[in-house]
Amino acid sequence: MRIHKLSDTIASQIAAGEVVDRPVSVVKELIENAIDAGADEIRTDIRLAGKELIRVSDNGIGIPADELELAVSRHATSKLSRTDDLFDIKTLGFRGEALASIGSVSHLTIISKLDGVDAGARLSVDGGDNSTVSLVAAPTGTEILVEDLFYNVPARLKFLRKDITESRQITGLITRYAMAYPKIRWTLTQNNIVDFQSTGSGDRFEILQTLFGTQEAKSLMPISFKDRNLAIEGYISDLTLTRSNRKDITLFVNGRWVQDASLTAAVIRAYNTMLMVGRYPVAVLFLEIPTHLVDVNVHPSKAEVRFREQEDVFSGVQRAIRRGLLAYTPVPDLASLNLWGRTKPSDVGDMRFDNHWQAMETSTETEQVQKRLAGPASQQQTLPGTYLPLLRLVGQVASTYLIAEGPDGLYLIDQHAAHERVLFDQMMAQYHASMTPSQQLVEPLTVDLSPEKAGTLEENLEILVGLGFDIENFGANTFLIRAIPTIIDRGDPREAILSVVEAFEEDETPLLNEAQARIAARVCKRMAVKGGQSLSEAEQRNLLLNLEASQSPRTCPHGRPTMIHLSAGLLERQFGRRGAR
Repeated sequence: MRIHKLSDTIASQIAAGEVVDRPVSVVKELIENAIDAGADEIRTDIRLAGKELIRVSDNGIGIPADELELAVSRHATSKLSRTDDLFDIKTLGFRGEALASIGSVSHLTIISKLDGVDAGARLSVDGGDNSTVSLVAAPTGTEILVEDLFYNVPARLKFLRKDITESRQITGLITRYAMAYPKIRWTLTQNNIVDFQSTGSGDRFEILQTLFGTQEAKSLMPISFKDRNLAIEGYISDLTLTRSNRKDITLFVNGRWVQDASLTAAVIRAYNTMLMVGRYPVAVLFLEIPTHLVDVNVHPSKAEVRFREQEDVFSGVQRAIRRGLLAYTPVPDLASLNLWGRTKPSDVGDMRFDNHWQAMETSTETEQVQKRLAGPASQQQTLPGTYLPLLRLVGQVASTYLIAEGPDGLYLIDQHAAHERVLFDQMMAQYHASMTPSQQLVEPLTVDLSPEKAGTLEENLEILVGLGFDIENFGANTFLIRAIPTIIDRGDPREAILSVVEAFEEDETPLLNEAQARIAARVCKRMAVKGGQSLSEAEQRNLLLNLEASQSPRTCPHGRPTMIHLSAGLLERQFGRRGAR
């Protein structure tokens, strides 16, 4: 095939793929233009997750009528004039590609009016073809309508995710930019329903409550840090508020939301040794760095940045967080600790779990042993080694592990993972039998969620009802818990609901294609007995018996081991009773 020049239409659509890959990309480009225009009020209206309509209106300075056609042409911008400006960018937009890219894959309409001018101007772009500019009545500012996004690129539509997922991405974007620019009045409407609104008062904590919910926002601590070429403001979580992934680490550099692996690593490293393995903090940080020390011209999406003094920025973030943690973390009272370094029993919570363990004792210990000796029919087809032999309880170690003796050696059992497996098996058995018993709460409990998480909960309400929960919507992003499954009789039911709306957990791979199992596993993980919790002998014994009855007793629902087996042969070799074979 001979070399030839691509048509302007194809070239525009290729370029658009780098800037506009989904509806949230369009919203990002448009609100950043509105911020650059000096707007103090930005309204965003979305229909059908942005595929049918995206409308962004602002009260900024507007675009002159004689510059509208130039504004939608590629590489046309008012923010750069010479090469040196690329290395001292003070605005969010600068490439001059956004409007041209959006217009090439949608029906784009721009209506804009300058202050003091009698009439506004209107321009339409259909798949890259411009109409003529016409005069219209309009308020000061700019309104941009993007209709039928990707109508001429159907392949791109197929790669979009579910509408509720795309909508949550837009909500997350708006709420995060509202935190970065709290003096702007933000309004987000999705399908004619107000999804998010701020007052523009300048109070960032107001936005934090919307993004994370009232309870979690209270666990966020403000920090402030200044160094030679670095200033940091923001919020970090205390050691009780963690996530299973890094998605709630939000970073702004000079007012721009960025995804920077090194900055994220700096945040995580600042919590080093303070959090459990596999848990990550929540952080919202706003970094101010001299613009000539930051390169934002890395990718057309402008989501990546480079720093001229990267090590200084990295260490500065770490020091800022460490100082904040030290300032807010109280010094432990040594008098409250015993010689083993454990907290007093009264601080560990309710040790009895009477209702749950009594429910596990509905059949006597003798009856359960007889069932294990007979063996269920399903176990005749299980692979060798998956089931457990009869175990004799020896005791509990460090209020975290059970020790049991079997015919083939010693078993060390993680009580949390084991209880997680028992609860999961019971919950899924009841779910598949469509016989999930529930217990009504004396008083309904309220759960306040961020718009993103509220959408996730609504998406999974049907599954939760099938698992034994009774939950109803109680206003904007607020839900009432009226009943819970009977097997959950300890802990705060709100924790179980919060576990459902957390982002994807890294250890959920075995459950990815089973929504019911994935949600049940999250709930059971939160509600299972924790490590460090003392159990009575009866509770330990019943946990063992129920674990023996499981068809997958050696792993928790997420695939982690519930036990370690030390064979009699291994013990003999360790004690030198016989040589290694």
